Amino acid sequence: MSIATNPLIVVADRFWDGIADRPSGRTSVLVAGGRVEEVGPTRTRGAEVVDLGDRTLVPGFIDCHVHVVPDLPPDTSVSAQTLAALTSLRTLLHNGFTTVRDLGCAPPSVTVDLKQAQREGVVDGPRMIVAPRIISGRGGHGDKSAGLGERFGVELGALADGVDEVVQAVRVEARQGADWIKFAGTGGFGSEHDDPELVTYSQAEVDALVATARDLGMPTAVHAFNDEGVLRAAHAGVRSVEHASLATPSTLTVLVDKGIWLVPTQFVTVECLRHLDDDDFWTDKPDHLRDTFRTHADRLHQCATHPAGSAARIAFGSDASVLPHRDNWREFPTMVSNGISELRALRAATSEAAALLATPDRGTIRPGALADLVAMPGNPFEDIGCTGNVDFVMQNGHIKRHAHPDVR
Repeated sequence: MSIATNPLIVVADRFWDGIADRPSGRTSVLVAGGRVEEVGPTRTRGAEVVDLGDRTLVPGFIDCHVHVVPDLPPDTSVSAQTLAALTSLRTLLHNGFTTVRDLGCAPPSVTVDLKQAQREGVVDGPRMIVAPRIISGRGGHGDKSAGLGERFGVELGALADGVDEVVQAVRVEARQGADWIKFAGTGGFGSEHDDPELVTYSQAEVDALVATARDLGMPTAVHAFNDEGVLRAAHAGVRSVEHASLATPSTLTVLVDKGIWLVPTQFVTVECLRHLDDDDFWTDKPDHLRDTFRTHADRLHQCATHPAGSAARIAFGSDASVLPHRDNWREFPTMVSNGISELRALRAATSEAAALLATPDRGTIRPGALADLVAMPGNPFEDIGCTGNVDFVMQNGHIKRHAHPDVR
């Protein structure tokens, strides 16, 4: 990724550094060499100035759970998947997300190569941290080979059963360029032959998987909806739990005790529940998806506020691709509607997300941090919905979006 070298001053009427309890007043941020040099009272001399006026300036957002490759048929070529992902990347950056963690696609080369292409400035989009594929037991959430085995004698997915196979699967993902390892600890809503209440791996398998990843210097994220799946992963030492939409408060307390992040991905669940009786919404989705949400609707409603009542560290994750990438920002208002405060939701996409990803150079606006800045009209501490109106995006000191330029 290229780095802007000419000094630039970005000024806005409201400023939030990614940590403080409330935004402060009019503030200027001096950017040079792709990093923040100074933050303080308004200064308009000594560099080119971008005056954003009546906007709130915040750190670039971080989405810790996306799939940049849209949901495409299994026979879609690698080149077609890559081309489709380019649109997703531009959309996410346009929304103000300057870093994303991609948690799996097939084949793994797509996201690994896109990560490198973005880093080199070949493609435009958020910085990528990737778990190339989701490791899954056969018949589990990550097994995409239904029907293919009988017809063609092939399997589709990073499939592994038993301790020896899960260890090998982790090593294969490492060889393919993984930053993180993701595995399916339970079933899911989108997989036809399992269910979110089912548990995929034994404790021995989970222990071996997480330990192997740790030995190779990679943190682990678990796809887990129910208590048992979350608890097995927590006892093994995963770094983040994805979803946990059917987990009880006592299970979330274990995450607190062990310092494990929760990425609750609430927008997808709320949106699907809201449209259960809307036939048009489900037109392009498999029948089993709607049926599974209907089966678990009552529990999902009951558990929706559990993250807000927990002291667990929460990181922002939209699960974009299950629903359109353009809507990933809607995770913000969904979290707030389920009882999470505006401050906690905003930290989840900035300083907390950076802590989860062990990337201390982003998620805050301070001297030395990457010059990833986002601005929007309004005040997200008073109206979280204004996060959907981002109209200024800077990444590495480069202005990527500026709907109302006033540069002098």
